Amino acid sequence: MSHSATPAIDEPRLGTRRVGRRRVPRHVAVALPVAVAGLIALLISGNTLRPFERIVTLEARMASKSDFFRDPEVRRLLLRHGIRVDIRRLGSRGIATQSLDGTDVVFPSGQPAAKLVLGRQDRSVRSVRPFVTPLVLGTFRDYADTLVEAGAATPQRAPGGGPTLYYDLDMAAFTGLLDGTDGGRSTADQDGDGRAEGADTWNGIGFDTGGRSNSGRVLVRTSNVCESNAAGTYLSLLAFVANRNTTPGTENVNDPRLAREAVTGLAAKIKPLISLQGMWADEQADSYLSDLGESIAPISLIYEHQYLAHQIAHHDRYGEQDTDRVLLYPTPYALTEPQLISLTDRGDRLVRLLEQDEELRDRAIELGFRVRFSGEDGTSERLNAYLDGHGIQVPAANPDRTKSYEPDLDVLERIITYVGDCPPPVRDAP
Repeated sequence: MSHSATPAIDEPRLGTRRVGRRRVPRHVAVALPVAVAGLIALLISGNTLRPFERIVTLEARMASKSDFFRDPEVRRLLLRHGIRVDIRRLGSRGIATQSLDGTDVVFPSGQPAAKLVLGRQDRSVRSVRPFVTPLVLGTFRDYADTLVEAGAATPQRAPGGGPTLYYDLDMAAFTGLLDGTDGGRSTADQDGDGRAEGADTWNGIGFDTGGRSNSGRVLVRTSNVCESNAAGTYLSLLAFVANRNTTPGTENVNDPRLAREAVTGLAAKIKPLISLQGMWADEQADSYLSDLGESIAPISLIYEHQYLAHQIAHHDRYGEQDTDRVLLYPTPYALTEPQLISLTDRGDRLVRLLEQDEELRDRAIELGFRVRFSGEDGTSERLNAYLDGHGIQVPAANPDRTKSYEPDLDVLERIITYVGDCPPPVRDAP
């Protein structure tokens, strides 16, 4: 019996399907490292949850010291604490006299305006004076050297004998150059070059050497005395010097009529030193530090911190000091003390932060302020160390420590109103 062959049956084979590998889209690959780096930065800074936290916006009215709160690093530090400051720029006197409804904090640049604000409040307020800054005159080297030759200024010694950034200004001698006359004469040979020129002009006191010329009057460009703390403080300084280094209003205190007449007479004496200057109301430091600064005004009234901040930034950018621009430190000197005043519970947060946060204090030093750490005696040491560490000449303390003290508020208001023909302050409700 024959048997037919049984056909062979192949066992089923198991196969794998080759699946093409999916590539990450190019735009995702490019963005991924940036996202990871951003996440790491947030983790390190402690701001991982910041987008989900509530940011409190404070309504503020601030004068020239608003530049501190407008600084990007200060704004970043405040945001880290959940605070944003919405600033309305206003002169110190305007802050002190206008309605403050809806305002959380104010930051007048000096004590006269701060006292006016505090006197209007019907609640206990929290405030802080975080730093001080001297009033100075910003000028240019050729003009400063001309004042040296005229006997009104003295250069401070620079380390290594290089060009100095700072001069001490004798205000008694300097104010004698501001009235437009030399012993009552409109022309005189003040610089001894054998030519009669306009009295108290730059050429008249010796500027016109080496091909230079400026026949304009020796004047200080100030902001509006009716609005600005800097101009009001400068006015107080002029009054103090004109009153033989005596605070106006401290004489004839037992005779109100004689006291008023003395103040009015003093205001009339110093008015020509101010009213001839145009009462410019814009920001002095911006103009002085601009490329056209010298053509705008030979001398401008500014604060020390504005100049020092410029020098720090200039050195960081170019590796050297700006030796064309120099400072005149008046003698007697005037120190301004800006005061941050809270008007609401929300504003209290900002005051406490400025009192306690070391990073904000350090940033103030980097912006040229003399920060209060342990009272006024300690305000200069940290700043001087910072300047020296960044290649900036440290200003020397003037051996003449005569300080110009501002008069009482009512006396200062009468002088300001007389000199500036200012409208009387509008004292709205708090």
